[in-house]
Amino acid sequence: MIRKLTMLLLLFLSINSYAQEDAWVYFIDKPNVSAALANPITILTQKAIDRKQNHNITIDVRDVPVNEVYIADLKTQSGITVMAKSKWFNAVHVRGNEIDINALDALSFVDFIDFANNNLDAASRTAAIEDFVDVEDESIVFDYGDTQNQVEMVNVDNLHLDDFTGEGLTIAVMDSGFQNVNTMGAFQRLRDNGDLLGGYDFVDRTADVYANTDSSHGTRVLSTMAGYMQDEFVGTAPDASYYLFRTEPVATENPVEESYWVEAAERADSLGVDLINTSLAYRVFDNPNYDYTPAEMNGQIAYISKGASIAKEKGIVVVVSAGNYGNSTWETVGAPADSPDVLSVGGVDANGNYVSFSSRGSSAQVGYQKPDVVARAGNTYVVGQDNSITQNDGTSFSGPIICGSIASLWQAIPEASPSEIIDFVIQSSSQFNVPDDFLGYGIPDFALARSLALSLDENLEQNFRFYPSPTKHTLNIKMPLTISSAELSVFNQLGQEVLQQSINEGMQTINVSDFAAGIYIIKFSAKNTSETFKFIKQ
Repeated sequence: MIRKLTMLLLLFLSINSYAQEDAWVYFIDKPNVSAALANPITILTQKAIDRKQNHNITIDVRDVPVNEVYIADLKTQSGITVMAKSKWFNAVHVRGNEIDINALDALSFVDFIDFANNNLDAASRTAAIEDFVDVEDESIVFDYGDTQNQVEMVNVDNLHLDDFTGEGLTIAVMDSGFQNVNTMGAFQRLRDNGDLLGGYDFVDRTADVYANTDSSHGTRVLSTMAGYMQDEFVGTAPDASYYLFRTEPVATENPVEESYWVEAAERADSLGVDLINTSLAYRVFDNPNYDYTPAEMNGQIAYISKGASIAKEKGIVVVVSAGNYGNSTWETVGAPADSPDVLSVGGVDANGNYVSFSSRGSSAQVGYQKPDVVARAGNTYVVGQDNSITQNDGTSFSGPIICGSIASLWQAIPEASPSEIIDFVIQSSSQFNVPDDFLGYGIPDFALARSLALSLDENLEQNFRFYPSPTKHTLNIKMPLTISSAELSVFNQLGQEVLQQSINEGMQTINVSDFAAGIYIIKFSAKNTSETFKFIKQ
């Protein structure tokens, strides 16, 4: 009898827990949009405004905050708890029972509702996700100690020798916990240099991002970039600046975590960060009604993946660990690593060989490559919350190794745009011409990436620039500084003109997705000059 009562109680608790649904409520408009855009300092920091101007990123309606009056009204509705908000999506994440959430649709300011359980939507949803925490002047001469292999593998030590160590670049780290980062010896250099800029815990809604001790995953992730222990351990960007954002509670898996992540990305954008690192992925949840399938990892479904794409549009380089599902039935990358707009990082061992747990690309990623690149993920050296050096497996660590390396590269070529930075990294990689679903474009060589950038800059005043080649989707065009406009023509191998358009000063992008694979001639004609080049369409 007791056993039956216990089973009935457990069944009741299970049903009761599922009675609480998660959903995104989208609003119809925002307040004072024109005034905010006319005076952007009221909605963004000066650093954020400067970064956008430097990279020709438009400040638009997505930068305007959500209407707090709408949010306050939602909080008064029966059975509704507001969990998170997003200015990019003009939406809030709510929790409540299905009836109470659907009742919100009657409010005049609600545009539509998107349930995390897509079976509850009036129409099939357009957003989704999942999360996982991997267990996972003078030349500077570092003794890298234990990190020597993982740093030298991507040749970022060559940049360090020239004093490019991430100085002046700001990285936001989204993770599950940053235990003892504010006191550990491995981050003393970071604190002494004023490069630990603080952060926020979006889960517990507190500015004390170090208070939660459920996880030290973020501590270990951060160490691969920012850690420094004399003659024992050096990260890939020891002199970059860092914001730390807790977005992941380890005890549960719920779609609200993707909403926390988007909030953190918006905060990062407002603060003017240059890069985001996240070693999380979203795939399955405690409530199986919210689960994703491998086929949905196409960059278009998950809320977090769409948020990561907006972050890229805002001029932020987003670096994401590919995931640890390579030897499971899932196999492919999780969200937001599935977004074509992020740099997804898989894993290799100390010898540069693929590690079987590293998530792979799949047919779900149509027309683009995942992972993008790889770095050491097998037995990676990290610093734990007790300030001891240890080894962990996981793409959680290959991702930040690359992110820190990008910061050091960007310091070396500060005029490069976010898209150019990613192109240089990919073009420098070990199998750039023969990418696959295991290693992507391969292991980057950051010294080579810098050389590629400098070789282009040498003739910046005189020559047109276009990249990447080969390309699958877009060709970036940059004109000489001395020319304000030109005519661009593209011819196939038969001499037939397949594209003709005018281009203006600055960066232009042309879409070549519909071109057949092959070699093309691109001709630039300006008032006093004409230049012809070849490029390859894959």
